[in-house]
Amino acid sequence: MPNIIHLYKKAYSGLSPNSWYLSAAMFVNRSGTMVVPFLSIYCINQLGFNVVQAGYIMALFGIGAILGAFIGGKLTDKIGFYDLQFVTLLSGGILFIILGYQRTFLSLAIGTFVLSFCSEAFRPANSTAIAHYSSPENKTRSYSLNRLAVNLGWAFGGGLGGYLASINYHLLFWVDGCTNILAALLLLKLMPRGAIKKSEVKPVASGPVSSAYKDTTYLWFIFLSTIFGLCFFQFFIMEPVFYKISWHLDERLIGALLALNGILIVIVEMVLINYLEGKRHALIFIVWGVLITGLGFVLLNILPAGLATATLVVVLVTLGEIMSMPFMNSFWITRTNNYNRGEYAALYTMSWSAAQVFAPALGSQVINYGGFDSLWWLLGILSLLTAGGYYLLYKSNNNIIEIVDAEDIAALPQQLP
Repeated sequence: MPNIIHLYKKAYSGLSPNSWYLSAAMFVNRSGTMVVPFLSIYCINQLGFNVVQAGYIMALFGIGAILGAFIGGKLTDKIGFYDLQFVTLLSGGILFIILGYQRTFLSLAIGTFVLSFCSEAFRPANSTAIAHYSSPENKTRSYSLNRLAVNLGWAFGGGLGGYLASINYHLLFWVDGCTNILAALLLLKLMPRGAIKKSEVKPVASGPVSSAYKDTTYLWFIFLSTIFGLCFFQFFIMEPVFYKISWHLDERLIGALLALNGILIVIVEMVLINYLEGKRHALIFIVWGVLITGLGFVLLNILPAGLATATLVVVLVTLGEIMSMPFMNSFWITRTNNYNRGEYAALYTMSWSAAQVFAPALGSQVINYGGFDSLWWLLGILSLLTAGGYYLLYKSNNNIIEIVDAEDIAALPQQLP
């Protein structure tokens, strides 16, 4: 027991106070995440929209999220992460409350688009802030702490949202809005603007600032991350449907399986990342994470139907998530500087937003034409190819480093007096 306590203590030690403050604000923010998961049901059951109209509303949410991430990244590099985090949290909270009073399709569509734009503009600023307050030795753990806060918030918000929806759907908008506003005020309280301003001052650039949109390696990384996202989101979108339709598991068991994902992340991720961080290149851990995730999907076709197999698949997909996503963050951070970090964060956020938008279409079309078996085989193949792509990035990245190092060593005699 003392050894286990020591492992957890070590995993959570050494992080900056501001990393904890950012995660606390994120937990408060995500604890109110309940409108979006129930938005399509709200549109159909409460407002009387048809399925197509509800689909358009969700599509507009996705489009707004992608554009918001893009603009948010640009603004982060221009005005800094602090002001943008506060403004987007505060405005997002107000917009959630306003959205609850929209009753027509047009007004709800416009409100949803603007809301998602503001909400996703927050993400690049938040990612940049985490990088700013972490050291090279603990940057992956800093992002893992933030992910832990997100998962805890999602678990709490999802459960509370279901309860509130059974009473009055309008409460969802008020709680979601108020938690956004509370998170903004929490940032002001825990991280006073005066102190942040001093630490966020950027030195004068001595050379041209590189752009994320011209970084070929990073663009390939974003492409691969989007493909992986298309696969990973099937875990939350189509896998529960599969358990219900094909394996006839009841809703309580399906809910418990999805909750297991969050529980494992909370228990395992920080300790595992603390053990792995710095031992290998981030891309190597990503390769293994993607492969493990793909294996989890394929096992749905190989192992017998039942709760034991479903539990094993959840464990594997969660382990793949833990192995890959924190190191994805640490990889893109290493390619940034103080002048383009928001742009890099925006592209990464956009890739996941795009994957979340298109994942339902991919899963539903494959199931429609080939059934669930075809979907699980396809996800396994895509995961294998994506892992191969990440490995090629690792090899090319290492080659570049070796060439640069060789040139630096060769130039040393000329540089010495």
